[in-house]
Amino acid sequence: MSVEAAGTREITAAQFARIAELQYAHTGIRLGHGKESLVMSRLDRRLRLLGLDGYDAYLAYLGEPGHGGEVRRVVDLLTTNETSFFREPAHFDFLRDVAVPRHTERRPFRLWSAASSSGEEAYSAAMVLAQALGRRDWEIVGTDVSSQVVETCVRGLYPVEVAEKIPRDLLRTYCRRGRDEYAGQLRVSHLLREHMTFVCANLLGELPALGLFDVILLRNVMIYFDAETKTRLVQRLQTMLRPGGHLIIGHAETLNGIPSSLLLVEPSIHRLPGPDDV
Repeated sequence: MSVEAAGTREITAAQFARIAELQYAHTGIRLGHGKESLVMSRLDRRLRLLGLDGYDAYLAYLGEPGHGGEVRRVVDLLTTNETSFFREPAHFDFLRDVAVPRHTERRPFRLWSAASSSGEEAYSAAMVLAQALGRRDWEIVGTDVSSQVVETCVRGLYPVEVAEKIPRDLLRTYCRRGRDEYAGQLRVSHLLREHMTFVCANLLGELPALGLFDVILLRNVMIYFDAETKTRLVQRLQTMLRPGGHLIIGHAETLNGIPSSLLLVEPSIHRLPGPDDV
């Protein structure tokens, strides 16, 4: 088969299963039946660029020593990164109106955007914290399994169209419109970026020493996980919350049936018991 035709070849059930197993092993995300076309569309260019004539050859290539970078590229390509500024805005209202006022200690307020994607969630939280905390210190850590989107987070550069999602007062204070080679782009101010750290990390693998957090955002991620993976992840995350800290998940998600020490505050928002709960 010619290289030109490689991208049009139908993936077999066995080949899809092996790619799905690779994705699950690295991310905990299960690619179920019906995702075959997604896999083919996203990996087509890799087969062409590498001069491989099909998925068997590509799978063999992924298994060869020294090709760990290509495995990471597969993870990047097959990981869905759908996000926007101030998505599910009630969570940012809760951050401003409840989580920040509960923070009375002198140490910095710490928030973890645990699946930060391309950074819009983390920067939305940063605008809220900067405005709500005033001169008090704060820190945000963003992690994602995709190295490509972490690079986007660090740059803090976005198409100017994203401004439609950002409240006007926050947009004026914390964002700058690009000029010259950055025309058509918007950059998040250094006033926010100096408080933020972005790291490529797998939530289900060995994490760097991130410390404890007052709020962890893990929104619209667990919908891709099976029950066993959800349980393992939630039990890990609750050990990284400070007593009284909050775990916020997506509105379409639930922790029902997942054993944990977390208390339900309201749908999608949970709290680790603290001194006030004794």
